[in-house]
Amino acid sequence: MFNPQSSESSMLTSRETLLSTLETLPDALFVVDDATTIVYANASAQTMLGASREQFLGNPFWRGAPQLVSPSLYQAVQKTRQTRAPSEVEYVSPVTGTWLHVQLSPTLGGLTLQFHEVRALARRQEIVPLSEHLSIEDLDGLFSRIGVLTPKGIVLEINEVPLAEARVRREEVIGHPLTETRWWSFSPTSQEQLRAAIARASSGETVRFEAVIHPREGLDRHLDVAITPRKDADHHIAYLVIAGIDITERKRAEAEIHALIDAIPQLVWTTQPDGSHDLFNQRWHDYTGQSTAEAQGEGWMQCLHPEDRPRVRSAWQRAVQTGGVYETELRLRQNTIGEYRWFLARAMPIRDDTGQILKWFGTSTDIEEKKQAEEALRASQERASVLMNSSIIGIFFAEGEQIVDANDTYLRMTGYTREDLCEGHINWLRMTPPEYLARTQQARQELVIQQFGTPYEKEYACKDGSRLPVVVGVVALRRDPQLHTIGFMLDNSARKELEQRKDDFISMASHELRNPLTALKLQTALLHRQLDKHGTLDQVPALSSMQTQINKITRLVEDLLDVSKIQAGRLEYRQESVDLDALLREIVDTMQQTNPSHTILVHGTAEVSLLGDRDRLGQVFTNLLSNAIKYAPSAEAVEMELSASKDAVVVQVQDHGLGIPRELHDKIFDRFYRVTDPKQKAIPGLGMGLYIVAEIVRHHGGTLMVESEVGKGSTFQVTLPKKRDG
Repeated sequence: MFNPQSSESSMLTSRETLLSTLETLPDALFVVDDATTIVYANASAQTMLGASREQFLGNPFWRGAPQLVSPSLYQAVQKTRQTRAPSEVEYVSPVTGTWLHVQLSPTLGGLTLQFHEVRALARRQEIVPLSEHLSIEDLDGLFSRIGVLTPKGIVLEINEVPLAEARVRREEVIGHPLTETRWWSFSPTSQEQLRAAIARASSGETVRFEAVIHPREGLDRHLDVAITPRKDADHHIAYLVIAGIDITERKRAEAEIHALIDAIPQLVWTTQPDGSHDLFNQRWHDYTGQSTAEAQGEGWMQCLHPEDRPRVRSAWQRAVQTGGVYETELRLRQNTIGEYRWFLARAMPIRDDTGQILKWFGTSTDIEEKKQAEEALRASQERASVLMNSSIIGIFFAEGEQIVDANDTYLRMTGYTREDLCEGHINWLRMTPPEYLARTQQARQELVIQQFGTPYEKEYACKDGSRLPVVVGVVALRRDPQLHTIGFMLDNSARKELEQRKDDFISMASHELRNPLTALKLQTALLHRQLDKHGTLDQVPALSSMQTQINKITRLVEDLLDVSKIQAGRLEYRQESVDLDALLREIVDTMQQTNPSHTILVHGTAEVSLLGDRDRLGQVFTNLLSNAIKYAPSAEAVEMELSASKDAVVVQVQDHGLGIPRELHDKIFDRFYRVTDPKQKAIPGLGMGLYIVAEIVRHHGGTLMVESEVGKGSTFQVTLPKKRDG
């Protein structure tokens, strides 16, 4: 039979239990009516305001709690009253200067306001026990998991959130152990975690932990849980209050961040405010082979090169003491091969709003290749320094025409000083005599096209006006927008002096030999006539052999004289009309008579008259045919081919002899140069013929080219213009 008095007594007991629970909550809780008059405040609210209930109950909130008033809170209250939806706000109290986190929930006749002091914005995710209410309906509107348990873990009361997620009725939970509810019993690990926490709380300890619950199939929640014991007047544990905050989204975000960190190629780590390492990404574990437990604290230093440890420890201590950025280079051992690689370690302190360091976030980036490059650069710089300080090679750097830097050797060679260099008084264009400008500009064009130039000879006008013969090689460092170059210069004066002495000797010897040879030739001719007159013909062969040798010596002396004149720029040329076909026929007939061992084949005709020196042009083709016969001793024939175009005539002399290596094609035109191949070296000669040929062709405005392959012979091609100036 229904007993009204018993029912009313039960309701009063439940209400007293709820009020007792709200009184023990650590956060300040206010209940206001629709007129924002304070109708209830718990003990924490009295402590926060520093006043008794009698001083503010029945007063408008804005007057009774001035320490808590702010525009932000006022707007939040208005919004909650209008929307009838829970909300929250965080702000700094204008009066106390403290951060307050407030949760607002509509009730049947007003609002509940739960205030929580926070030290910094960074602590927003920490457990904040939510508003305490006067009825179970008020608890349901706080979006938190709150329950009242016996010391044995039996559920006495619970709010609606976990019930709705698990889709169970309240009566299915009340009176049962919380560990056996659907959301905890799904996971034996979480169930055991909760059971241990309840046991600890029942002994008087406030317990905080994170757990994963499973309200139903397919739904997981991460909770930040706090279990607080409440004592009666006799200091016995009367009941437990369990509160949980859903941190699922935070955990998901942390998991995504950890996945991102693990994907980063750098070694990533974090430390406690004191600099003690506590977390490492997967890349760290893969590289060092250490587990997190092994690397925590200073364990990670076991992977650090022993020589680096004092320096790294000192850098860490300095960063922790000053709160500044940590950065240093260090070597870490690679687990798989046991070798050390260089890393750049950097760490930034993460601070809260009060400036306190919460954590250090650091990375270690592999710079092994960079260090190797730096070492190579250092070695290169050392070599460059040795080269720059060389007492033999002059080295200079130029920007455009201006010399901007040079070693002491270059300055000594040119007579300039370091002060001249600093004041911009050294300009390679002004130092170049007019006769060398064309070759110098050609070298500059080579730099623009191919970044390096062929070494060439020139002279520099020194500071005192003297001339310095040099060999110069230049390399382009940068070509845009201005040509930046590095040049190397060798003093060529000793070689030039030696060459001049040699030229002087050749010139003197040639002149001294010429007169005796002329007399000898004359006496031989007279002797030949006398022998012929007296009929002593048995002596004629010997005399003819003597005349042949005299002619060879005469040609040699004439060549030496020509070389001497070319070097002095005094080789003389006549200007006359030259019938090239007639000249070549005459040369071929003469060569054929004196060289019966080879057949000289002529193809084509030129049918042109040239303006030039007939004897000098005869020298060209006589020399080329003589060489063709001489360097093709086993061949039966040499060939000459003539052809003409509108502007030029081309004469090719081809042999089928020894041939010339491709890399020597340019050198064979140098004065006194001879190929060092033993077969060719056995053939007599001084290396003057092609030098003289090249000079005569050049003077006639023509070109001389060679195509040759070892063992297959050579083809020399002379191209002469039909008409040329002067």
